Amino acid sequence: MLDGLIAAAGDPLIARWNPLATADRGDALTWLESRDGDWDRGAGAFFAVLNAVDGVLLGSVTLRWVDRADGLAMIGYWTLPAARGRGVATRAVRAVTDWAFRTAGARRIEIAHAVDNEASCRVAHHCGYLPEGTLRDSHRFGDGAYHDEHLHARLATDPEPAGPTGEPKAC
Repeated sequence: MLDGLIAAAGDPLIARWNPLATADRGDALTWLESRDGDWDRGAGAFFAVLNAVDGVLLGSVTLRWVDRADGLAMIGYWTLPAARGRGVATRAVRAVTDWAFRTAGARRIEIAHAVDNEASCRVAHHCGYLPEGTLRDSHRFGDGAYHDEHLHARLATDPEPAGPTGEPKAC
């Protein structure tokens, strides 16, 4: 797991859209330990996405409460290069979304991704998160610049998305 987090920190796409302060094993361990107890504190839940065969880290999905009492959460995700283009992020985000609605009490989950992050847009669409608009200069990403973000959301009452066939609508 630690080596996977170090690799994630060194990946240019992860460094740009989801920077991690995990440059060495000590940093990676500190990063993991900082997430211990997040659920009990009401902050959210961190999920490691692992290869079912060998347990190698493929990515991460995080559900962060915006307002737990109101059931409002945000979801974020990243995958290592070897996992991209294989539906790993889509399957993981669908699983965490399903868990959040059925078990954790979420009623609305949002995804905000940089406008230029087309891969995240595809995942949002494949997971049934509907586009709601553009948040201007919304978030400072790993490149140090503020970027516009697309906002997608899914409600607990929305129908389950169909399988990821065909091309989703463009963001």
